[in-house]
Amino acid sequence: MLRGAFFVAGTDTGIGKTWVCNQLARDAVAQNLTVATMKPVAAGCEQIDGNWCNEDALILQAASNMNLSYQEVNPIALPLAVSPHLAAAAAGVTIEIPPLVARANKLAVRADLLLVEGAGGWLAPIDARRTMADLAVALGYPVILVVGMRLGCLNHALLTHRSILASGLPFAGWIANCVDPQMSALDENLTTLGSRLGSDPLRVFATF
Repeated sequence: MLRGAFFVAGTDTGIGKTWVCNQLARDAVAQNLTVATMKPVAAGCEQIDGNWCNEDALILQAASNMNLSYQEVNPIALPLAVSPHLAAAAAGVTIEIPPLVARANKLAVRADLLLVEGAGGWLAPIDARRTMADLAVALGYPVILVVGMRLGCLNHALLTHRSILASGLPFAGWIANCVDPQMSALDENLTTLGSRLGSDPLRVFATF
């Protein structure tokens, strides 16, 4: 069972990071662990009771057993469903990393498990210079990589893994999320990734 604080990255957008975080959080809650969840930056929101809210962040909020406020889970909610740097520019928002790190660390000291989900892929831009990787490095948490199992995943996973290692962050392992029910040679791809990433997957999920 996972304990501690982790940054959950993905090989791409739309590969089920939120679904995986939700499953991990609920499994930990079932083991009587105190679980906090966070999505520091979310692009693509709708107004609920006058506040901008993101569907994925709401799922993460519900998965925690700490009665977290929406603002604790998702401090930066951006209306447009585009890359975070474009959504932030459109909203006139500057994404400042230190306040996000401070918020995450406050949750980390209160929880047995903290899952911080990135937005998009590992190198999704958050402004003209920085990416999600810069936020992950500032946090300093071990990284869990969610691999969307579909055609092209080997290249995406290996490139992302290489970039995570180059950042100096600990690589906590990877999770296979089977998003394409028609994927050919699924087992062979899982074996290849296990060999090249240096470990078997922590979990194998299917979201189809």
